[in-house]
Amino acid sequence: MDPAKRVETIITPALNDMGYDLVRVHISGAQRRTLQIMAEQSETGEMTVEDCAAISRAVSAILEVEDPITGSYTLEVSSPGLDRPLTRPQDYQRFAGLEARVELSNLLNGQRRFRGRIGGLSDGIVHLNVEGQDIDIPFEEIDRAKLILNDELLALAGEARH
Repeated sequence: MDPAKRVETIITPALNDMGYDLVRVHISGAQRRTLQIMAEQSETGEMTVEDCAAISRAVSAILEVEDPITGSYTLEVSSPGLDRPLTRPQDYQRFAGLEARVELSNLLNGQRRFRGRIGGLSDGIVHLNVEGQDIDIPFEEIDRAKLILNDELLALAGEARH
């Protein structure tokens, strides 16, 4: 199992117990590695600096005991942000109607990258409308995806704050 998956498996139960959902675990860098943990409050989807600090303390303690990553690294805990990555099947339901960029592991209809409006998810298939054409993408074929930061997303974020 790759180190990011191991970390995800190890920390998810603790985060869930604390009232958070894990959005993504990502390890980057070769010389100076960074372990990035993205999470959000389970009930509200929000994330404060205090939340990040609480998660950092809890995760640091778990990783110190479990030691799933060889060598040194910097732990970074953050919110997913507005143009968040879409990593879980439920993300495609929650953000249906918004625009996303989707990159696949393999070619689909001769291409690997798509940009379109999320139409939801059913039976493990992500529905994406690309320039008026509906495209069905198996969730397991998605290598990475994220919401596109645009005026619509900014307006929704502004409404959520009021």
